[in-house]
Amino acid sequence: MSEAIVRLRGVRKSYTRGKQTVEVLESLDLDIARGDFLALMGPSGSGKTTLLNLIGGLDRPTTGSVDVAGERIDQLSSGQLAQWRARHVGFVFQFYNLMPMLNAERNVELPLLLTRLPAADRMRRVRVALEIVGLGERGGHKPSELSGGQAQRVAIARALVADPTLLVCDEPTGDLDRKTADEILHLLQALNREYGKTIVMVTHDPKAAEFATHQLHMDKGRLVETVAHS
Repeated sequence: MSEAIVRLRGVRKSYTRGKQTVEVLESLDLDIARGDFLALMGPSGSGKTTLLNLIGGLDRPTTGSVDVAGERIDQLSSGQLAQWRARHVGFVFQFYNLMPMLNAERNVELPLLLTRLPAADRMRRVRVALEIVGLGERGGHKPSELSGGQAQRVAIARALVADPTLLVCDEPTGDLDRKTADEILHLLQALNREYGKTIVMVTHDPKAAEFATHQLHMDKGRLVETVAHS
């Protein structure tokens, strides 16, 4: 087994609503190996999106440690965390989160605007990323001119363009029909197998989870089951 790229130890997450404390994650330990494709499953409110947000540096634990790619991200300041996310994490969301006024190339380029890369180098990376997701011919199209599946491919290209350590996907096929969803999942599987990308995906869909190497099931803030696939 490869080294762990994600290590969570004793992670708790709670929120305060008025006088009530809501426990979302309870003393959770988790290792994710470099090069793994992990599906996080569980009912609504089980804590899986909260766990994904902790791994991606979008949230912090109440207690416990979150180590990703050798860095204790729970100890970083907000500014350091933003820089860390830009270097290490590519995000793919259910509703694509594309900028409607920008074409596909400009949407994919957005993460690179946080770097010091010259414009020509940025565009070279953008075109490679669009080729990888099978949209090399669609760079000039705006989101309104793309199908749902094409828009999600643009979002995946944007997540890939800075060559992140980790791809973090929150219900990436939740807004797509079955055929298009399977195409996106085959793409994620190829990124994992052919490009060695470590992927953590939250999904409600058992068929989507079958594309992953491992499944972890969550219930009431705890990990309850692990299923491995070949």
